[in-house]
Amino acid sequence: MIILWFISVRIRDVSFIDAFWAYGMAIMASAAFSQADDPGPLAYMIWALTALWGIRLGTHLFLRWRKDGLDPRYAKIMGHAMDKQGMSFAKAALLKAWALQIPLLFVVCLPAQLGILLANSSEIGIVGFIGAAIALIGIAFETIGDMQLKTFRANPANKGKVLDSGLWKYTRHPNYFGDFCAWWGIWLVAAQTGWPVWAAVAGPLFLSFTLMKWSGAPLLEKSLKKNRPDYVDYIDRTSGFFPMPPKRD
Repeated sequence: MIILWFISVRIRDVSFIDAFWAYGMAIMASAAFSQADDPGPLAYMIWALTALWGIRLGTHLFLRWRKDGLDPRYAKIMGHAMDKQGMSFAKAALLKAWALQIPLLFVVCLPAQLGILLANSSEIGIVGFIGAAIALIGIAFETIGDMQLKTFRANPANKGKVLDSGLWKYTRHPNYFGDFCAWWGIWLVAAQTGWPVWAAVAGPLFLSFTLMKWSGAPLLEKSLKKNRPDYVDYIDRTSGFFPMPPKRD
């Protein structure tokens, strides 16, 4: 994160932080796996699910940043820190973005790290297979949702419109719901190893709070309601998070 902070100061843009949030999960899981004395099937499963989620999402977000450039959300955060709090760009980038991510990244990824280190040569039980199924459903859900949104945005005729078909017909945030499932599934797989991972439930709980109540859906929807008049009607008929049939077509 410190290295990335230096890069962000040089290019005066912290927007790529979201991509490296996902990559960071895969890196920490891989670091834990490299320290495992005798990794067995359970450790391999936890590592593979975390790496799959992190590399897929990180690459998607990095390519989107390369195409779209500065993210307005981070521009607003940085602008407020510099204009209202008198921070330099470097200080704002460190305190408002990168330094904050370090403990949060560690906590959210704690189930995967502990699960890998404690699994040793353990086999995969029924709970592990259920967790893996939930995680894979989540990864598939957000992958499909991201693809549908990318296709929708690529059509100039859709500029200013709201995507309300495909998975987006059943939830306003299929990508966030996918993250939710992925990390609860990974926690469930890792929970086979015992109480230290049970305590690490703080990771998926915090992620769920972030996605549903803090910097995920609420922050995004605040902007969308201002910029897209049809979004208010979309909110009225479409589930905010968990997929459900629309109230009306």
